[in-house]
Amino acid sequence: MEDKLKKLSDKEADARLGGGQDRIDKQHQKGKLTARERVHFLLDEGSFEEIGMLVTHRSTDFGMEDQIILGDGVITGYGTISERLVYVFAQDFTVFGGSLSETHAEKICKIMDLAMKNGAPVIGLNDSGGARIQEGVKSLGGYADIFYRNVMASGVVPQISAIMGPCAGGAVYSPAMTDFTIMVEHSSYMFVTGPNVVKTVTNETVTAEELGGANTHATKSGVTHFTAANDMDCIQKIKQLLSYLPQNCEDKPAKLPFEPGDESRLKLRDIVPAIANQPYDMREVISGIVDANSFFEVHQSFAENMVVGFARLGGRSIGIVGNQPISLAGVLDVDSSRKGARFVRFCDSFNIPLLVLVDVPGFLPGTDQEWNGIIVNGAKLLYAFSEATVPRITLITRKAYGGAYDVMNSKHIGADINFAWPSAEIAVMGAKGASEIIFRKEIKAAEDPAKMLAQKEQEYQEKFAHPYRATARGFIDEVIDPKNSRSKLIKAFAMLENKVAHLPHKKHGNIPL
Repeated sequence: MEDKLKKLSDKEADARLGGGQDRIDKQHQKGKLTARERVHFLLDEGSFEEIGMLVTHRSTDFGMEDQIILGDGVITGYGTISERLVYVFAQDFTVFGGSLSETHAEKICKIMDLAMKNGAPVIGLNDSGGARIQEGVKSLGGYADIFYRNVMASGVVPQISAIMGPCAGGAVYSPAMTDFTIMVEHSSYMFVTGPNVVKTVTNETVTAEELGGANTHATKSGVTHFTAANDMDCIQKIKQLLSYLPQNCEDKPAKLPFEPGDESRLKLRDIVPAIANQPYDMREVISGIVDANSFFEVHQSFAENMVVGFARLGGRSIGIVGNQPISLAGVLDVDSSRKGARFVRFCDSFNIPLLVLVDVPGFLPGTDQEWNGIIVNGAKLLYAFSEATVPRITLITRKAYGGAYDVMNSKHIGADINFAWPSAEIAVMGAKGASEIIFRKEIKAAEDPAKMLAQKEQEYQEKFAHPYRATARGFIDEVIDPKNSRSKLIKAFAMLENKVAHLPHKKHGNIPL
């Protein structure tokens, strides 16, 4: 092979390496970076060390023996991002459409094995037409080898997938098993079966973008956690995400320098409206608590009645889970429960403390929710919080009703510290609904039922619609002035920094999937 390369002209050698100028030009015409450009911009300058540059495929069928391109359609290696070791693979769509062959898969597996052995994140830049048809079952076996390593690496090192082109068929399952997926708008798509197959089987007419584009998976399915406007935006989001994460499950996220000052935030006093049913944006609470401009939201456009994301508090990386009153009044439903559970489990896997902001009137009622499994999906969130051993702090800003109070990181399922604002209402249900049940006979017998209902509602509200009964029982540790929330949380997380908790010995739990 080396002798053959020496005899090639510069142009021919460049083509054999997958870098033919015509291929690069076609990639740029589509508004996309080449695989090598993506790796270059992702990693620190001069840090990339390539592994397997001269690997070639082993196929001899269908004329493949005459189509030898070095690297076989994927660039693999390691380097640094902000001086932190990472492993990376970038599929090259200009080489056989980025299709996965036996050797292509072996290169990716080698990178994943090294990442697990050395405890560093794996970043996959996906841009592939799928399995290489000319290799048949060997390419399918290659996918399975990658899937197995995705599972083995899960919870060991962070795995990030960027979808920067097509990702179809069996190829979608590897990104689906990684921790975070980022899709580039208008140039990437993910689906198990494409538009043509859908048309044939179900007679539905749908475009690739409608079926599996970035917007579809960001809003409808929740398959992607982030969308990016273009390749460079995608690369920047990867770097930003990585800044909140540790290297591996034995490590803790890096703590940034922080000098305490006046941590009171008066604006927090004015966020929750005086009228109980009036909505507000939980992101305003988050921005008033965390370090300036540090909130990085995950799954922003999916299940918007739940807000999750990373932030820094006193320089510490934390995960935030919060109900969102401006969407469905912040109720828990099927999608928001799954969204929250997945995020909680990720944070627990990688030693990222959790802050839970609660304003939840309950679970969303209705046949649609019941038939789609609100019971089992709500149980996922309950399970995730209950098994989490990282520091867990809850702040109830307003409503905490019924079973949703229990699920949202209550003291009863292992939360370490539970705060409440004076505006918090901790009860089985709202005052009106409770009064209609408890005082049904008295209201029915009254000369003026409406007046009696209002009277009883006021009575119930004074008795239960506040945080002090729960505080008296020790279910709330302290009722705090909203302006002091930031300082209280900084001190509480610092106190919990060395928390150690052990789950009962077992092979693994059986989360209600």
